[in-house]
Amino acid sequence: MKLKIAAASALALACTLAGAQNSNQGVSKTEITLGSIQDLSGPIAGFGKAIRNGMMLRVEEVNEQGGINGRKIVLKVEDSAYDPKKAVLAAQKLVNQDKIFAMVGHLGTAQNVATFPVLFDKNVINFFPVTAAREMYEPVNRLKWAFAATYYDQMLLAAPKVAKENGAKKVCTLYQDDEFGQEVMKGAEDGLKAAGMSLAEKTTYKRGATDFSSQISKLKAENCDMVVLGTIIRETIGAIGTARKLGYNPVFLGSSASYTDLIHKLGGKAMDGLISTMTVQNPYNDETSQPIRFWANKYTTKFNEDPSVFSVYGYALIDTFIRAAQKAGPNLNTDSFVKSMEGLTVPPDIFGSSELTFSATKHLGSNAVRLSQLQDARWKVISPYISIK
Repeated sequence: MKLKIAAASALALACTLAGAQNSNQGVSKTEITLGSIQDLSGPIAGFGKAIRNGMMLRVEEVNEQGGINGRKIVLKVEDSAYDPKKAVLAAQKLVNQDKIFAMVGHLGTAQNVATFPVLFDKNVINFFPVTAAREMYEPVNRLKWAFAATYYDQMLLAAPKVAKENGAKKVCTLYQDDEFGQEVMKGAEDGLKAAGMSLAEKTTYKRGATDFSSQISKLKAENCDMVVLGTIIRETIGAIGTARKLGYNPVFLGSSASYTDLIHKLGGKAMDGLISTMTVQNPYNDETSQPIRFWANKYTTKFNEDPSVFSVYGYALIDTFIRAAQKAGPNLNTDSFVKSMEGLTVPPDIFGSSELTFSATKHLGSNAVRLSQLQDARWKVISPYISIK
């Protein structure tokens, strides 16, 4: 018994010392160093580059205004190529060499999970990763903070709603065989079960796959009239494109991972009809909303390309980091930042997001989600926000 108590005390002391030792890593009198890991060369590089650009735009704005309590943000971005092993190497560099204060906007479920040990061992915050997996805020950890409805909750709410509204008789799924895809599948499965329905057929693909003919043929042969997609960019396009060629036209429902202008820009007219969950509006340059239109054109001018919803994610997550860091005051460290987050409320922004609220036991900003559909190669909002009460 004495040995167990001694061991537990030693572990607690080690954790305390580790936290104290690195509580203000990345914070100097003039700078706050942040790190981010994106896919800049892999299968979802379109997402990664847009997130990076959105973050850079907001960082530039706050630095031009004098920074956060006199400190300017230095943002260092590494490429994971959407590979968890490369993400770990990138995290080791950012944490141990660049001495970042926090990891912000890291893209990818498996990639984030793989880097948690690297971050948490050095008391580095994982702030608003761009993935809607539950592991990003569960179990509660003072270093884990997330902002948008999880893939699980999205499908829990959306799958039965879309099935009912479209009179679907046989709901099936095609999903990526990893943590991301399994979250989408499980959410749909549980949501349908609660509504007295079920997933009649399940089929998967490996990350990076380009041929979906066998999976789509299987779903068609099973007469699935609604398909839940646990897919991202090219997999969404590949799956729906294959279905259209086979004359197969079920209702396709995707998660927020498929809610991007790249779907219709790369997939063309065949993508019309796709329904996806979403939390912020796609920022079209000719948007009727003047604030969104102004922001979108500012982005296009700076980066010589149109913004996407992932550009908005990058911009908005840095904006929330700024709010929390300003609230933490001039003595910024991990403890003061965490305390600031535990009482933070972020009102809806110009992009139509829902309000974000955080507490010591609530590290997910919002579980609200709404639906959008591709109509004439443009995303159109088709539902109000729905949420888990």
